[in-house]
Amino acid sequence: MRRACAWIGWALCVCASVSVCAQDDPEDDGMIPEDGTQPERGGAGAAAEFLKSNKAAWRMPGQFLVILHQDTHESQVQRTIRRLRARAARRGHPVQVLQTYSGALRGFLVQMSREALQLAVTLPHVHFIEEDSYIFAQSAPWNLQRLLQPYGGIPQNGTYKPPNDGGMAEVYLMDGSIQSSHREVEGRVLITDFNNVPEEDGVRVHKQASQCDSHGTHLAGVVIGSDSGVARGAGVNLVRVLNCQGKGTVSGALAGMEYIGVTLQARPVEALVVLLPFIGGFSRSLNAACRELVSHGAVVIAAAGNHRDDACLYSPASEPEVITVGAVNSADQLMSQGAGGSNYGRCVDVFAPGDDIVSASSDCSTCFTSRSGTSQAAAHAAGIAAVILSSNQNVSPVQVLQMMLHYSISNTINLLPLPETLRLPTPNLVSAMPSIGDLTADRELLCRSVWSERSGRGRGDVAASRCRQGEQMMSCSSVAPDGAGVGESISMRAGHMECVAHNGPSGNGVYAVARCCVMGGLTCQPYAGSEPGREAQCAESQQHLSGCTAHSPAELLLDSRPHPKHRRRCTAREGVTSQAVCCHAPSLECRLLETVSLDTDQVELSCLSGWTLTDCKAITEGSTVVEPVATGNSCLIRGAAGGNRIAGVAACCRVTPERDPETKAN
Repeated sequence: MRRACAWIGWALCVCASVSVCAQDDPEDDGMIPEDGTQPERGGAGAAAEFLKSNKAAWRMPGQFLVILHQDTHESQVQRTIRRLRARAARRGHPVQVLQTYSGALRGFLVQMSREALQLAVTLPHVHFIEEDSYIFAQSAPWNLQRLLQPYGGIPQNGTYKPPNDGGMAEVYLMDGSIQSSHREVEGRVLITDFNNVPEEDGVRVHKQASQCDSHGTHLAGVVIGSDSGVARGAGVNLVRVLNCQGKGTVSGALAGMEYIGVTLQARPVEALVVLLPFIGGFSRSLNAACRELVSHGAVVIAAAGNHRDDACLYSPASEPEVITVGAVNSADQLMSQGAGGSNYGRCVDVFAPGDDIVSASSDCSTCFTSRSGTSQAAAHAAGIAAVILSSNQNVSPVQVLQMMLHYSISNTINLLPLPETLRLPTPNLVSAMPSIGDLTADRELLCRSVWSERSGRGRGDVAASRCRQGEQMMSCSSVAPDGAGVGESISMRAGHMECVAHNGPSGNGVYAVARCCVMGGLTCQPYAGSEPGREAQCAESQQHLSGCTAHSPAELLLDSRPHPKHRRRCTAREGVTSQAVCCHAPSLECRLLETVSLDTDQVELSCLSGWTLTDCKAITEGSTVVEPVATGNSCLIRGAAGGNRIAGVAACCRVTPERDPETKAN
């Protein structure tokens, strides 16, 4: 029966067209070399050209576009499909046609094996066969655009172009696993030999690579991804401390940090970022290990946590020496996740994009997915840190923090829904990328405000705030939102200044706010009046007055302020102890700014562009500073109830600009 069918088919073929029958069953199948090079072409029976994408990671193996010659009749599309199916079926190779084209191009999309492809290249009317491949939108996603538009500008052509690619920095990511073959990170991820994770919970745990790798792969893409990353030239070293369920232990994290420390001793790195995208309960040992890394020059960045809670209750987010990052959405509002959401409070240093972030997916080497969380926000901050460090490897971890805060977008987050005790100390700052000319820390004075926790309500209760290693305290203030305070003072502790706020007899708790600053060669010193009621003043002529404090045993109705005529002194009323904070640096310059406002309930004091506010005081009785500056140049003073006059004074400092060489010569 088979012979009869074959004979009949051969006879019909001869009757129809001898030439077509000859091409349906050629002697040469036009073999395609395994290395992807093209077979030699020439003559009417030559094999069609076979093409592949020049981006290997973007190819779609097994799926091909079969394109016919331009002048081929539309009917030949279906005829060619029938010929391919028949030829492949005779040899046992499956073929699935997915789509046909009859417009600008004539041809079809087909899924087939490599063996079937060998047959397809010799079909009549086929001009070329191209392996299908992925294409990608080229406008930057919202999170990357947000980093580049602190003033509402639009990145050129919708593309992401940071000042540099972060190529001088290395990022140690303490996470689960990473799909290192993903096209976003391929060739730039080192999977270290460290692995300290607990057993997964339950008896049925799926450990497919796509599940174990999902969190780490996504974060690696946010930091260094070729299309979704912030610092696309940096490298990532994975230190595995989380299992496939995203769970680890404090002991495992400590071992991971110790591993990083030992590795850096053997191979020092000048520009180092350590990303900690996890949280646990408050842990003194975990915080201490983070501190140790920072003391050796690492920029340590931690997720604030996704519990819609005070970040100070968790580690490593609560460690003052790490950069703790909360998450915002595309509207610059706190990220929300059902009953959870971004943590907040004084232990958060800055917020960054962390909602609906598109990055690498571990489902396949070219897949992408959207995830949300403070881990994603911390990954953005790690990328910004890598860019800053790549511009200047000599900046310290605290200088990196100060630069990140200085170039952040301020006052866009609605913090009113937060509990009052946590609302005031939460920074209203969203990370943004510095511009190309703004990446040198020593050329300007950078300051931030560091809040304490709220003191108790008892008489004599205090709250204290401190600066980080490498910062100088240029002023100290107290904030008593619900009652009266008795002022603030600066004490020395282990050789470092400590800002102390004192709760008053009828007070409901106070905050201490230290103004912590960095610039080359900056040193600051507090000087107290010889006794209560005596003015305090700077001891050395080269020092500049940057702030005043006042502390009274009774309710304090008026802040100490710089003397209106003697600008290096702080005034003091009877019974009030005054302190002057005096600072010196080779190019430091400070001035006082005073303002008076009538018929208004509040007034804002702002330093000029290029100047940084170091202190802000109310100088009318009953007035209070309700919003000390976060990182910028202004503060808000609210007047007393029933008052019709508000006055305040601010200290503004800067690095003296270098004059043009020709001007110096003259």
